[in-house]
Amino acid sequence: MAEGIKRNWTAADIPSQKGRRVVVTGTGGIGYETALEMTRAGAEVIMAGRNKDKGAEAIRKIKALNPKGNIRFEKLDLADLSSIESFGKKMRAELKSLDILINNAAVMNPPKRLVTKDGFELQIGTNYLGHFALTAQLLPLLKHGNKPRVISLGSIANRSGVIDFNNFQSEQDYKPMVAYSQTKLACLMFAFELQRRSDVAGWGITSIAVHPGISRTELIPNGSGKNSAAGIARRLFGPILFQPAAHGAWPSLYAATALEAKGGSYYGPSRMNEMRGYPTFAKVPPQAEDTQVAKKLWEVSEKLTNVKFV
Repeated sequence: MAEGIKRNWTAADIPSQKGRRVVVTGTGGIGYETALEMTRAGAEVIMAGRNKDKGAEAIRKIKALNPKGNIRFEKLDLADLSSIESFGKKMRAELKSLDILINNAAVMNPPKRLVTKDGFELQIGTNYLGHFALTAQLLPLLKHGNKPRVISLGSIANRSGVIDFNNFQSEQDYKPMVAYSQTKLACLMFAFELQRRSDVAGWGITSIAVHPGISRTELIPNGSGKNSAAGIARRLFGPILFQPAAHGAWPSLYAATALEAKGGSYYGPSRMNEMRGYPTFAKVPPQAEDTQVAKKLWEVSEKLTNVKFV
């Protein structure tokens, strides 16, 4: 058992979140399960996603399971900086503070190189740059939060990730998994750098990285496709290799709510080389600890997204 982590921690161990306000990106899979459990724990939850119909259906399902839950949907397209800016303005106009931001939504392995509205390669634009810009937009609210936390989702794919500033947008050579791994390494490095900058600037924000192991979500079918090698493996070996999405959400929920969760840490599942299991400290890839690359990544990201963390 990792020091400081309750053995076999599950969503049943979430302390009361009454009085806390949460933004979760993504309406399906890990995002849905995270929003459901945060609602059950008494938090005010804002589920943010680009598809209104999927958002409405997710809210309906959560309300059916928890009729008294305080949850609503807001439109947010992480592949569109103007949508992120509009969402930020709306939140800053309506809210005085935000306690938890869970940067969860992602796209994975589209077979062909696609781009966001702003011309970014779709995976780096959505998974990383979109959340980078979103966090900046919500920073004023987080700074007024009660012990605010920002949770950023990585992936075990970041073990092979490299931040390639010479091919950051995969313009020269697009390999779906290489691009995806870079985005998830960037998310992990962002979480660590955000903690360092919060400590220096006195923002009072606890920044934590997590990953869900390998979980049964729609990430593969929606990305590389149900008939891709990964999609076929998911169908054939799903029950063995892929844990339920509800379990994949445990590291996110632990990082967002556990009193003992530590800023600047990285949590993931405990078993089968972090593919499934209860939350524990995850192994940090050596390249994620390069503070010079992290600093440059932050500066490049500010320029690309035209945001500042103030």
